[in-house]
Amino acid sequence: MFTVTHIAAFDEPGLEPYRTLRRAAEHIAQGIFVAEGDKVVQRLLASPFPVLSVVLPEHRLEEFRPWLAARTETFPVYLAEKKFLESLVGFNMFQGVLAVGQLPAALSLEQFLAQSAAPRLFAAVDGLTSAENVGLLVRNCAAFRVQGLIVGETSSSPYLRRAVRNSMGTIFDLPIFESTNLVQTLQQLRAAGIRTIAAHPHTDKKMLSQADFTTDCCVVFGSEGNGISAPVLTACDEAVAIPMPPNVDSLNVGAAAAVFLYEANRQRGRA
Repeated sequence: MFTVTHIAAFDEPGLEPYRTLRRAAEHIAQGIFVAEGDKVVQRLLASPFPVLSVVLPEHRLEEFRPWLAARTETFPVYLAEKKFLESLVGFNMFQGVLAVGQLPAALSLEQFLAQSAAPRLFAAVDGLTSAENVGLLVRNCAAFRVQGLIVGETSSSPYLRRAVRNSMGTIFDLPIFESTNLVQTLQQLRAAGIRTIAAHPHTDKKMLSQADFTTDCCVVFGSEGNGISAPVLTACDEAVAIPMPPNVDSLNVGAAAAVFLYEANRQRGRA
């Protein structure tokens, strides 16, 4: 059930998360996240994630009513003109649609692994600080049937607003394990029989087509600037590169992930 409130002032208590969009760390600490845009908000409303509030331009209420009415919890829907909403959040919005959701309970590694079936295909990120790139990686994971994403302690949260937006809401369907020690997590994966494969451009030992993705495995991606850190690279079972001409250093992590994960799907007969 949802309630409708027409807003004309910024001091409405329930609007606090929208007034503080640029303070993302505070949102994570509060256990909330912001969804932005039509499709992302629609996917949030269709997901099992708890919804805390929604903000809409007044003329779009009827359009969103079916998704709003399908929810079982009670939450406010704030209505206002788009220009007012842009003043509230502090930037121009293309669609003027926002929502606040509640972060899911953190998974243990055992719970994370239990949600998948063999042959498992996971992805992990090390040092990926761009929220946009984290979101893009999440979207690639969804597109190429990755069963879960492991986020290292040096990477941005996949629940930051820009990450959720770039994922196009696919974050709501992807199990996430937020590791506090990625090296240790990779060692635990190895103990569980899951091979860890570093997507590492600076290797001459094995090219992508030579790697085996048919058994349980986790592909580890690093940042564009520094790649995978030395301790994480050492913790991986092998390093694999995409063949490229010598004048190209590396690909954007989103492009590299798409290439690696496509190859994994091809080898598994899913391409």
